[in-house]
Amino acid sequence: MATIADNIQQVRARIAAACAAAQRPVQSVTLLAVGKTFSAGALRQAHAAGQRAFGENYVQEAVDKIDTLADLPDAQWHLIGPLQSNKTRVVAERFDWVHSVERLKVAQRLSEQRPAHKPPLQVCLQVNISGEASKSGLAPDAVAAVAHAVAELPRLRLRGLMAIPEPVGDFDAQRAPHRALRELLERLRADGLALDTLSMGMSADLEAAIAEGATLVRVGSAIFGAR
Repeated sequence: MATIADNIQQVRARIAAACAAAQRPVQSVTLLAVGKTFSAGALRQAHAAGQRAFGENYVQEAVDKIDTLADLPDAQWHLIGPLQSNKTRVVAERFDWVHSVERLKVAQRLSEQRPAHKPPLQVCLQVNISGEASKSGLAPDAVAAVAHAVAELPRLRLRGLMAIPEPVGDFDAQRAPHRALRELLERLRADGLALDTLSMGMSADLEAAIAEGATLVRVGSAIFGAR
């Protein structure tokens, strides 16, 4: 049976092959290991295998793991799930990145509540790129106004965009929403925002995401197993 270390090696091989196919340096893509519902012990195994960036969907579950793994000071914590206004303080205090900002009010609270002794909180705006009624995220035509406002906030650094496209099986179909997100990022950059991050691609579609410029892929099941 494959270990978590074996799985990470396999995922990194997939990333390297996708980068080669896209003629991109492999260092241009960061692997985010998504630990949702998996134990702190599983994350510790991933860390022992060289993994440093961890993504979590639920604030309280994540904080419990951050506390349990406090002896791993180089672990980097990313919130990738929905963030309600009443949870912003603990997120501002405990996380390094938030990928799921979809309202200016939430960004303002994160900025106000980020401790002064910590580096700026790295944030991405979540975009509902496939227009699904069930998905969180800003409508694409609403992104520019929010992005410019968030970029002005102290204690935050707006890094880019995140999306969770609708699952499709075909490689070309998978590329389409990732391309749309990249083009949106390029328009924001042309408009003067210094953005460098496309958080897109998961276990099933990371190759398509990398082909379209993903800089951060969020992988859970291919590392830790089925939920």
